[in-house]
Amino acid sequence: MKSFFKVDDVEISDERFFLIAGPCVIEDPGLTREIATEAKTITSELGIPFIFKASFDKANRSSLRSARGPGLEKGLPILAAIKQDLRVPVLADIHEPWQAEAAAKVLSVIQIPAFLSRQTDLLLAAASTGLPLNIKKSQLMGPADIILAVNKVSGAGSRRVMLTERGTFFGYNNLVVDFRSIPLMKESGCPVVMDATHAVQRPSAAGDVSGGDPQFIPLMAAAGIAAGANGIFLEIHPHPEKALSDGKNSLPLKDLRPLLIRLQKLYNVA
Repeated sequence: MKSFFKVDDVEISDERFFLIAGPCVIEDPGLTREIATEAKTITSELGIPFIFKASFDKANRSSLRSARGPGLEKGLPILAAIKQDLRVPVLADIHEPWQAEAAAKVLSVIQIPAFLSRQTDLLLAAASTGLPLNIKKSQLMGPADIILAVNKVSGAGSRRVMLTERGTFFGYNNLVVDFRSIPLMKESGCPVVMDATHAVQRPSAAGDVSGGDPQFIPLMAAAGIAAGANGIFLEIHPHPEKALSDGKNSLPLKDLRPLLIRLQKLYNVA
């Protein structure tokens, strides 16, 4: 077994795949906790290492009317309560360097959004916290490009880094995933995560918000596992049609357990 590192008490290794999952943004404390509780219950029963994710702020929205979340001051306490009460690591993204220090007091993992994965100051600020990082590969990047981001943070002392594949722009309002990127990104020595929900997104395809093809989420997750991904990233929601953000590419919470069972079987074969 190859062990990469720990996120709080969760071991990231190649013995089993790990899951990063949660709603796109924090909508309210009750719903956020409901999603985290159900996902923790399922993953505990299945023996799948789990990191809960939810954004306190999504600054890279398509429109001014798009939901961004409650913000850093209101959002971090919600994540802190979930982390403490459910004993689960929590992940959120930051968009500006000044957010890193405050976020590090609560988060278990700092995520660098795909659109910002070339921003040197943001990467260095995140690395300076000493927390594990999840760097999402930009839709404009190739696999070799994202490894340059790894070099930036490793030069600042960060050794616990995950890389996430989420697709590449394919013309307007569409993404395509080149699954060769997974083994290429693994050459960095970092665990690689397949974002099976953003990979089915259709950016800005529903007017001033993003659309998506959620029926392909299980396919993307399975293909990622088959290609060698160490982890799976899913945005989940009990009622995706009512989600404030990214509902068009979220997995219904009721479908999480059967998908994870399928992925476990596939991982054991692959």
